[in-house]
Amino acid sequence: MEYFDVAKILTTHGLTGEVKVNVITDFPEERFAEGMHLALKENTDRILTIKKSRSFKQFWLLQFNEVTDIDAAEKLRGKVLVVSETDRGELPNNVYYYKDILGCDVIDNESEKILGKITDIQSPGANDIWLVHEKNGKEYWIPNIADVIKSVDVPDKKIYVDLMEGLRDED
Repeated sequence: MEYFDVAKILTTHGLTGEVKVNVITDFPEERFAEGMHLALKENTDRILTIKKSRSFKQFWLLQFNEVTDIDAAEKLRGKVLVVSETDRGELPNNVYYYKDILGCDVIDNESEKILGKITDIQSPGANDIWLVHEKNGKEYWIPNIADVIKSVDVPDKKIYVDLMEGLRDED
């Protein structure tokens, strides 16, 4: 079974076993909802069930049913929390996991010519940007916006695009 990183435990918070985590996932409100199951990356057989969660500055505070005091929470410091592929949940339309986008062929929507492959994804602001790597070694970034990304076919690893002028240096 495949597992995905969702948070790293930074420290304890209070005396009742609550921990402060750095979030490594989109949709933390859903991922850290009461009753959700997470595992430890180093031991995926150790399942932790979220008792309660809340945002705290740029972090999240989590409390697990299985961790009831500061001593037990202290043993989790530095550990990475993961979610199993079966517990990931469904995404909204036109939202994708990075692993599903990386490696996709980028295809011109009009000519159907393969332009390159997606090799990196960044989230600098309002929308993600995807790095297109051409066979000749050239690279350029495209924004994940409706004006550029026309369709995404995850099963066939294809992304159809209409590139705006200036996105691709053709010299």
